[in-house]
Amino acid sequence: MSIAIFILFCKIGEYINNSTSYWLKKGIHNGMPIALGYLAVSFTLGIAAKNAGLTALQAALASITCHASAGEFAGFTLIAALAAYTEIAVMELIINARYFLMSCALSQKLDNKMPFFHRLIMGLFVTDEIFGLTVSVPEKLNPAYMYGMVLVASPAWVLGTYFGVLFGNILPANIVSALSVGLYGMFIAIIIPPARKNHIIAGVVAISMIISCIFSYAPVISSISSGTRIIILTVIISLVAAILFPVKEENARSADNTNATNNT
Repeated sequence: MSIAIFILFCKIGEYINNSTSYWLKKGIHNGMPIALGYLAVSFTLGIAAKNAGLTALQAALASITCHASAGEFAGFTLIAALAAYTEIAVMELIINARYFLMSCALSQKLDNKMPFFHRLIMGLFVTDEIFGLTVSVPEKLNPAYMYGMVLVASPAWVLGTYFGVLFGNILPANIVSALSVGLYGMFIAIIIPPARKNHIIAGVVAISMIISCIFSYAPVISSISSGTRIIILTVIISLVAAILFPVKEENARSADNTNATNNT
């Protein structure tokens, strides 16, 4: 992980020299709300890690290698239950399987000549929130934009877990829960602008919310893990939307070129 961070800083320096400091600054700016939300969410992770018998350093190392709250919660729960390594590995693979879909979708935003190391580092830091912001960029994604968000969000995730172990039992639970509400506000800010511009996107978002709610309470489906439900909904809804409302490649490219021209 330390090697990945070192390479990340090297790549940031390379991109600043190539006049992409704009995207780096924008990523840092847009990553601040994510960092604040991560600080609160990972604080609760630290409490779970402490209950599982982990030290602050061990919990921080877990957050360095895993940037998924559901995955870490499940991992700490299995550790507390003295589960086998293979059981933990299989559970993490299932819970975090949705990141396969996110990474595939994000790869479509990258230039075909993007070096392998950029793809490797970006894949390491794909999270729900960072994915939501990076995939919403209308033109091709500049890695510096994601790196800027990672620079502020990732340390907050690790520090929140660390301090959650040390001071988790001091703060009231309602205060910790209230701090994490900012993430939901950020998700709303992501979907509202494109939904207002495109009625099809608005309809797909509304349908997704309704079906997701139904899936949460349906007798059989509700027993499936939330990560698996997300995968099922994402594949089905996106497939149906792509078939019914296809986006022509030529129109997409012209839109990207227009947006790139406006930004310059």
